[in-house]
Amino acid sequence: MGDANVLRCLSEELSREPFGKVFGFRLKKIDAGHAIVEMEVTEKLQNSIGIIHGGAIFSLMDQAFQAASNSHGTIAVALNLNVTYFKSPQLGDILEAEAREVNLTRRTGAYAIEVKDSGGSLIANCQALVYRKDNPLPFLGE
Repeated sequence: MGDANVLRCLSEELSREPFGKVFGFRLKKIDAGHAIVEMEVTEKLQNSIGIIHGGAIFSLMDQAFQAASNSHGTIAVALNLNVTYFKSPQLGDILEAEAREVNLTRRTGAYAIEVKDSGGSLIANCQALVYRKDNPLPFLGE
């Protein structure tokens, strides 16, 4: 279990994040090395051929990745994300991205991320790697 203050502050900060508001991200769960974020598939997320833009799905994964990797209280910045898309969701679906820590060292963290639709079908998955800095998250205060 993670430090309760870190998780609370991180959750509050993510709820205020301007980028996340654009996509309507909702943090459903956060714990040390683990996060679940959801968003609704809306028309504003469609691309020119009428399906959800891959960048929207990527952004959802990245938000869950950000939450999980920063849940230890120090700044973690993305080094690499390798995404595979399997299926396009339908308008109105609630997509859920779950990021799970699979390895953690002093300097890196590796994460597996899956996005599923309302029916539990796999939409995309991702392997991701962060670089862990020594700096505490800036919004934790003294």
